Amino acid sequence: MDPSTDPTGRGAALLDALLTALTRYVILPSPEAAHAVVLWIAATHAQPAWAHAPRLVIRAPEKRCGKSRLLDVVEATCHNPFITVNSSSAAVYRSITEDPPTMLVDEADTIFGPKADGNEDLRGLLNAGHQRNRPAKRYDANANRVESIPTFAMAALAGIGAMPDTIEDRAVVVRMRRRGPGEIVAPYRHRRDRPALRQLACDLSAWLRADLAALEAAEPPMPVEDRAADTWEPLVAVADHAGGHWPDRARHAVLALTAEADEASQPSTRVRLLTDCRAAFGADTALPTATLLDRLKANPEAPWADFGPAGLTAMRLGTILREYDIRSTTIRFPPPAGQAKGYQRADFLDAWARYCPTAEPVPEADVLPLTGGSRTSRTSLNAAAQSR
Repeated sequence: MDPSTDPTGRGAALLDALLTALTRYVILPSPEAAHAVVLWIAATHAQPAWAHAPRLVIRAPEKRCGKSRLLDVVEATCHNPFITVNSSSAAVYRSITEDPPTMLVDEADTIFGPKADGNEDLRGLLNAGHQRNRPAKRYDANANRVESIPTFAMAALAGIGAMPDTIEDRAVVVRMRRRGPGEIVAPYRHRRDRPALRQLACDLSAWLRADLAALEAAEPPMPVEDRAADTWEPLVAVADHAGGHWPDRARHAVLALTAEADEASQPSTRVRLLTDCRAAFGADTALPTATLLDRLKANPEAPWADFGPAGLTAMRLGTILREYDIRSTTIRFPPPAGQAKGYQRADFLDAWARYCPTAEPVPEADVLPLTGGSRTSRTSLNAAAQSR
């Protein structure tokens, strides 16, 4: 048994009790989402142990999908909840300490949506506060000095529609939906139901606060990498500390929700262009710039025909592709094109592999025209693709 695991089974029992309470009042979109929310709530009680403060994004396509009710349960069971709906940015900044509260933001679409105004400080706080040691700097004119204000704090945000990529990339994202026929929950009443949930919060805090040193030293094996691992590590560490069925539940939740996020995420305009260029090339090994543009703009589901007053231009195409070290060159094409500016497939291979990889084989072609009229075989093209 992992030495950091609670041998008494108390932790697993507390997480089970929290799951029962959560699903009493809220219908979650999946068991994995419910497990993730339970672990996120528990992790708020051990914030001093974490290097990263994962966000919890509760989003839905329409009203009456249970977002606010879920936030009610989170508020009742998390560590030191701090509601920021009507709080000034200055008040929020001054409320974050070395043992921070849990920030809760309802109607977060009013902060990040098209009608948002004057919330740049709060946006900056939510972005910076994901990682420890990212303080905000403010000049105090009265004291004639620069102050460092902590930003590190876990935060839950509920709203309609997607949050900014910079938030969701640092978040456990739960996509709520309206209850279907036969899906029934108990009504939640603040005065009646919150005291029992606050007692559960106290029990979670007593359990986790007794082992902050072990949690801080924990390095749980993660099924994901990079920022996803940073975001989910506190939740997996709590699950491993609890033991029982929670370590497996945590890792299943990680894989399910990160896969869901990847599937639902929209690529940036630049990555979309790279992907569409791959489709536009088809089996060709080189294309004139004009032909590539025509093929890109011919796709009715792509944005390129309306990318500017005249659609995507050769200059704009070149500007975007240069970010990936892809440049047009003079190529000798078969008649009637003849010699013209264009792009070679081989120049895209590295960017495709890094930014929009696919399991599909690279289309083969007989020859690849090169500057100056030389030609290379499809064998060498494929070898170059494999080597990259």
